[in-house]
Amino acid sequence: MKVLVATEKPFAAAAVNGIKAEIEATGNQLVLLEKYTDKSQLLDAVKDADAMIVRSDKVTPEVLDAAKKLKIVVRAGAGFDSIDTAYAKTKGVVVENTPGQNSNAVAELVFGLLVYAVRNFYNGKSGVELKGKKLGILAFGNVGRNVARVAKGFGMDVYAYDAYCPKAAIEEAGVHAVDSQNELFKNCDVVSLHIPATSETKESINYAQVNMMEKGGILINTARKEVINEPELIKLLSDREDLKYITDIKPDADAEFAKFEGRYFSTPKKMGAQTAEANINAGIAAAKQINAFFKDGCTKFQVNK
Repeated sequence: MKVLVATEKPFAAAAVNGIKAEIEATGNQLVLLEKYTDKSQLLDAVKDADAMIVRSDKVTPEVLDAAKKLKIVVRAGAGFDSIDTAYAKTKGVVVENTPGQNSNAVAELVFGLLVYAVRNFYNGKSGVELKGKKLGILAFGNVGRNVARVAKGFGMDVYAYDAYCPKAAIEEAGVHAVDSQNELFKNCDVVSLHIPATSETKESINYAQVNMMEKGGILINTARKEVINEPELIKLLSDREDLKYITDIKPDADAEFAKFEGRYFSTPKKMGAQTAEANINAGIAAAKQINAFFKDGCTKFQVNK
């Protein structure tokens, strides 16, 4: 079987070596398409691929139509909104992700961003401490659980809301479970977003929601930019000079947000999974899942059933 690793933003060399070792150990062939600059390169490379590993690369209907032999696509990471999962299903292509592999990397980034924010971006002026502050975690999946773990080390009071996670499971993790998203925003000094971009969540973080935060509130987004209603958040930041917005996903309206000097920060590109460890973990997990699929049809991590 031919396994294509198609990564516009390449894996680390150690990750590629690990993927290669896993794939070739089972007698399959690994083909690399790294740093491609045009969609035509991807369309050509995928034509005879039986499997594909991607990162944030877009797997559109055009790509899937070009991939006549494709049986499985694995997204090396948790989010899979860059893949047209519904169309893949009509083509009989299994789509999987690698949940949990990037979780610690994202959680650590949350606190790197948060410390930077509460210390006023290290501008020399007095800031505040995280100890004793209330942190709200919106969605208590793999990343949310790691954020809670790190937050306890800072001495923060941790709250969480997840419509799909039982309150008992949240409480068992030593976190206060609240009854609604509104309650989370009303009660917490900091809210960290870990929700996927779905029809329910897109643009759900809006003026009314964030305006519920107390004075000095901080919103952190290391999830997806699509969950933010950018025009409404810009208006809110204009109306309330006490709020801060910190993200590792550059907004479409970055120039507008940038006007809020000292209250807004975005990394140049998405940084959540940008650690050597996460890179290696996710890549090797993807390779193992492809091997398991070809060996015995395992689809444990399928997201388009």
